[in-house]
Amino acid sequence: MDLELLQRGFVPQPLTPAQCSALDTNGFIILEGVIAPDWLAELRRAFDAIFAREGDAAGAEVSQVEGVRRLADLVNKGTVFDDVYLQPTLLTAVFHVLQRPFKLHSLNGHDPLPGNGLQILHADWGQPTVPGEPYHVVNSMWMLDDFTAANGATRCVPGSHHKPGRVTDYMDDRLADHPEQVHLTGRAGSVAVFNGSLWHSSYRNDSNAPRRTLHCAFIAREHPQQTNQREYLRPATSQRLSPLARYILDVE
Repeated sequence: MDLELLQRGFVPQPLTPAQCSALDTNGFIILEGVIAPDWLAELRRAFDAIFAREGDAAGAEVSQVEGVRRLADLVNKGTVFDDVYLQPTLLTAVFHVLQRPFKLHSLNGHDPLPGNGLQILHADWGQPTVPGEPYHVVNSMWMLDDFTAANGATRCVPGSHHKPGRVTDYMDDRLADHPEQVHLTGRAGSVAVFNGSLWHSSYRNDSNAPRRTLHCAFIAREHPQQTNQREYLRPATSQRLSPLARYILDVE
């Protein structure tokens, strides 16, 4: 474990042997019941309020996607998000995959509108996978609504983080279904954690209901962040950060 994390008060939450095996072999796990009901309601309200307030600018700090309600830089947009990037089991899983010091990569929101949401299969780590080398990114999806096959729960290809090279070395049409893909389904309040080298993508929302999620990603400490927290950090945010949060955000 990262000694700096421990010195700043982090208490690891041991993963079960089955969870460790799933992260290593399949590349993902789903943690159920992470978001308590009251917190879940607050996160949903905050998601909708931020999108309503920001309008056409929502998500612009990172990316905007047609047919998707996107949010970005959520570290600075409410205390309700503070415990997302500090969740103990999540941080323990991140270290299990990366095996070295890490920091927050970004904290964003994603909600495919009905009939939208299909993405190409991709990996969050943009470089070719080299078997035997350490991994670089871990992502997590915080399910603010039920994730079902009908509303386009994220798909992934189990074990694809072990495949050398890039997704494009194996698929010509990355919008097409992969014969081995599975959907990361779960009840609202669950969190899916996956290796950033795993092939995955958002899927089409064929329901009339929202599928709100938070993407909380981490990256090995030697790499730049997707959202540079030092550049974006607001004074009000800085004032409330614990020593542990300051380290995770890399704002010192």
